[in-house]
Amino acid sequence: MNPTVTAVVALGSNLDDPEAHVKRAFADLARLPETWVTARSALYRTAPVGYADQPAFVNACARIETRLAPRALLDGLLAIERRHGRVRDVPNGPRTLDLDIVLYGGATIDGPGLSVPHPRAHERAFVLAPLVDVWPQAVIPGKGTARELLETIGMEGVQPLVIPAPDQGARGQASAAIHVGSRLRGNDDKRGNDDK
Repeated sequence: MNPTVTAVVALGSNLDDPEAHVKRAFADLARLPETWVTARSALYRTAPVGYADQPAFVNACARIETRLAPRALLDGLLAIERRHGRVRDVPNGPRTLDLDIVLYGGATIDGPGLSVPHPRAHERAFVLAPLVDVWPQAVIPGKGTARELLETIGMEGVQPLVIPAPDQGARGQASAAIHVGSRLRGNDDKRGNDDK
């Protein structure tokens, strides 16, 4: 049996009811084998980066505990994307769902089709803000703490959309939503839902 690793998955969508895609994807992540969603970020409305002629995105992060190896986790994420109708025809273009492994423990991985930490996570507020929501002490290997990186680049183009409401989950556990504004004031409380 593989050891359990804490990982973070970034979620994004800007087609066909993006908020619904992201919310359904949280549930899809919880159904991956040997994987438990331990925290869900707020949802953020984000201006497109790179290819600008497209709708705004809804972005979020999920903190998970998993026994899946990185490649097996990636395969699971790609299968979820396909079930959501993901088509890869325009680089950085519109998509029904995008799932990326941002962190996999403290590992650094550079292989075909798999780079961890995500190579641009440290530059993107739409990744850093939800990352800090779910893991306030997160460190991006070789770059620094997510909180400090977010303070440096700021929140331009990224607006909180929805704070997760208490969720009874499959095992009847609930958690309180934490005010998003506390993120940069040193509040290290857990955010989101505990589905473990």
